Amino acid sequence: MADRLTRIAIVSSDRCKPKKCRQQCKKSCPVVKTGKLCIEVTSVSKIAFISEELCIGCGICVKKCPFEAIQIINLPKDLDKDTTHRYGPNTFKLHRLPVPRPGQVLGLVGTNDIGKSTALKVLAGKLKPNLGRFNNPPDWQEILTYFQVSELQNYFTRILEDDLKVPSKCTIFYSFMDYINYIALFDLYVDHIPTAVQGKVGQVLDQKNERDMKAELCADLELNQVIDRNVGDLSGGELQRFAIAIVAIQNAEIYMFDEPSSYLDVKQRLKAAQVIRSLLRPNSYVIVVEHDLSVLDYLSDFICCLYGKPGAYGVVTLPFSVREGINIFLAGFVPTENLRFLDESLTFTVAETPLASAEEIETYARYKYPTMTKTQGGSSLR
Repeated sequence: MADRLTRIAIVSSDRCKPKKCRQQCKKSCPVVKTGKLCIEVTSVSKIAFISEELCIGCGICVKKCPFEAIQIINLPKDLDKDTTHRYGPNTFKLHRLPVPRPGQVLGLVGTNDIGKSTALKVLAGKLKPNLGRFNNPPDWQEILTYFQVSELQNYFTRILEDDLKVPSKCTIFYSFMDYINYIALFDLYVDHIPTAVQGKVGQVLDQKNERDMKAELCADLELNQVIDRNVGDLSGGELQRFAIAIVAIQNAEIYMFDEPSSYLDVKQRLKAAQVIRSLLRPNSYVIVVEHDLSVLDYLSDFICCLYGKPGAYGVVTLPFSVREGINIFLAGFVPTENLRFLDESLTFTVAETPLASAEEIETYARYKYPTMTKTQGGSSLR
């Protein structure tokens, strides 16, 4: 079995503090005691380095580290040839990529820190995949050759030729002009939008009204009541709907959304999903990362699951139908790979409800409040 496994070593840059410990990981390593440089760290180092080629997987360093900064993980060797990107030594590793299809919505589902946003950045052309060779990254010609057996070769070729315009629901670290012209980063924190976008909601939408859909989008996303409000005065849910509208109002070939249902209530999530699906055209791609499984079910035409160990490595599955993909994610088992990635399946049971009766069922609440109405600006809550 050992020859079928390879191992990766993950050292957390946030937790590893060589200046505040006695380098127990290095002192206790049996490979280091034989004179080999399996772990390299000193009291002045910023972070420990672990050689994955020399590591024997004993796990002693994991137990000895006072800051719990080390992970040693065994992986099937078959995944080595499927490495898409790695940020550096002892860092996160992504295997495979989801393959978008024109005219269909691709849904991505997985736990946090499993590589969904990394996959989006690669598909958007903002992150060049290094195929795991961070010391000697390949050029684009080699990358295209690597993906020649899949539809991704043609996809990346069109990206490189600037044939595909890719707006995304994210505006954090780029200026608003960069956002208007091309694309911004993922993992949107809606609280940061006002730092990148200045002006009134209506004026900003007018700047990007390429599809002449401002009136329809404002009605669908309930933005009419805030159309004259400054972007900096919007609430979290309003900012989220505004960000979706900014992307949907543009004329592009690829649309990407990273958790579009955050900050939205149930009704608003369904409306946002309808807006996203309305972007489909025969030659357009729509890619959505979503944690709400009901919204994902409603949105997607097919699904790729991501599994692995958060912060260490992530693996993208082959595409499945929506129902099959969600069931695989909940069951924690990929039948096509005969692989279980959850110790226990996630199951849901429906609680029995009392029989309907003419009498009102008494509720035992700790607190009760009288009927009231609160008004804030142009909004009111009853």
